[in-house]
Amino acid sequence: MLHFVASVICLNQMESCDSVNVLSMEKKMESKLIVVAIGGNSLIEDPKHVSVDAQYEAARKTAAHIAHLIKEGHRVVIVHGNGPQVGFILLRAEYSSDILHPVPLDSCVADTQGAIGYQLQMALRNEMGKIGCQREVVTVVTQVEVSPNDPSFQKPTKPIGSFMTKEDAEKKVRDHGWAVVEDAGRGYRRVVPSPKPIDIVELETVRSLLEHGEIVIAAGGGGIPVRRDADGLLHGLEAVVDKDYAAALMAKRLNADMFVISTAVPEVCLNYGKPNQKQLSSMTLAEAAQYTAEGQFAPGSMLPKVNAMADFVKSTGNLGIITDPENLYDAVYHGRGTRMIL
Repeated sequence: MLHFVASVICLNQMESCDSVNVLSMEKKMESKLIVVAIGGNSLIEDPKHVSVDAQYEAARKTAAHIAHLIKEGHRVVIVHGNGPQVGFILLRAEYSSDILHPVPLDSCVADTQGAIGYQLQMALRNEMGKIGCQREVVTVVTQVEVSPNDPSFQKPTKPIGSFMTKEDAEKKVRDHGWAVVEDAGRGYRRVVPSPKPIDIVELETVRSLLEHGEIVIAAGGGGIPVRRDADGLLHGLEAVVDKDYAAALMAKRLNADMFVISTAVPEVCLNYGKPNQKQLSSMTLAEAAQYTAEGQFAPGSMLPKVNAMADFVKSTGNLGIITDPENLYDAVYHGRGTRMIL
């Protein structure tokens, strides 16, 4: 029923694609709710070019692929990463520490939700306009509840910020007390607590917006981490929630028809980067568990994506896909990417 209501709203407001006919009406009535998670690193194509303009161009390219899914009549929720962008904010705060106050991680996440959400809103509007389709797009500043007793507060694991050389990483550890790890062969990164999300505070707001035909950007950067005290009051926490786990929770709570994780590679691979590398077109839950036990997926890279996707598929029985931005549309319609099934 929600699919039909969203279609009628779009038709009444003349905000769906220009050439509305019987075929497009059928597509809208058959539309699916798709939660798409895009990585913060996918918004930076070249680590040597990280200006706001460069980040917008990367967002535009990803938005162009999502726009084609929207044109087909699908309802879409976008969850984005923010690891590099949070790192930039922290670096600015470090450089200005003699004259300005420090910025806690929860505020950093809130800042990036606004900035990246703005870029994605503009990019989606522009790209939809190019293909003759208009829908309203909105960013929801989203709080995500976590447990203050989550073990990650004792053992930080979440990579944030830019990649560093070994020498730079050792200096940060020595001078600033950072926790630093080598990240999947790509360099060294700072790690911070990454508690598991247990609730999305603004979930009903997101649901209401979807019911009214909006395209929603929410839980950016995994959501602003908050804890709830005995009186039910919320308090920010110095942590970063993994966006893949937050997106999976969003997809589960909304009972999404499809959960898509957009990352740096077109398919999940076994023996990644080795001569015997093997791309996977599909993966069952049992196979995902087996490959995880074998250590096939790097903790700071593919592992949280596979775990988050498995959680969604197990909970809903619906389709999960892992692919790169260029293959988003073909993954949904033509079998590209890695499809996770029961």
